[in-house]
Amino acid sequence: AALKAMGLEFTEKTTYKRGATDFSSQVAKMKSAGCDLVILGTVIRETIGTIGEARKTGFDPTFLGSGAAYTDLIHKLGGKPMDGLYAAMTVQHPYLDEASQPLRFWANKYKTRFNEDPSVFSVYGYSVVDVFIRAAQKAGPQLTTDSFIAAMDTMVIAPDIFGSPEVSYGPQKRLGSDLTRLSQIVDGKWKVVSDYIQP
Repeated sequence: AALKAMGLEFTEKTTYKRGATDFSSQVAKMKSAGCDLVILGTVIRETIGTIGEARKTGFDPTFLGSGAAYTDLIHKLGGKPMDGLYAAMTVQHPYLDEASQPLRFWANKYKTRFNEDPSVFSVYGYSVVDVFIRAAQKAGPQLTTDSFIAAMDTMVIAPDIFGSPEVSYGPQKRLGSDLTRLSQIVDGKWKVVSDYIQP
């Protein structure tokens, strides 16, 4: 639908088997078709393998991954060839030298507490527990499944230091938010490069 709206045509599709480590045939197929944008349905190993193979063969399209590829493991394990990758995301990766003082403060406190750098997964865990605590407090001291659901159904949570969008819940809305934005790996770090959009 997006291609049609932009007056463009779908060029090529290729797949891989779970556990694959060689992506040469898939990359060759996309390269020979002249793909200039490759949407990756990959997680960590497959993202690194595909982009690494593409860079080795001189194939240099724009690569776009889902939120599953939005992890610092991509650039830590894949190195410089991963620069340029875009991924859908919501919360920012919490680098220790982040420009945002509140996020930098949180990341450094995390490092002090757990003796390792935080990752986006640290943020996901923190955010989920924070929402749970807010809903449990709102439900009151006699917490039950029903009282927790009733409290969640009235929750509206403002954007936070991690850059998340406002989220809200209700009897017909369990997702919280359907907004996303893009980050790109630039010089070995994820950088937010778009505002929130509704896919």
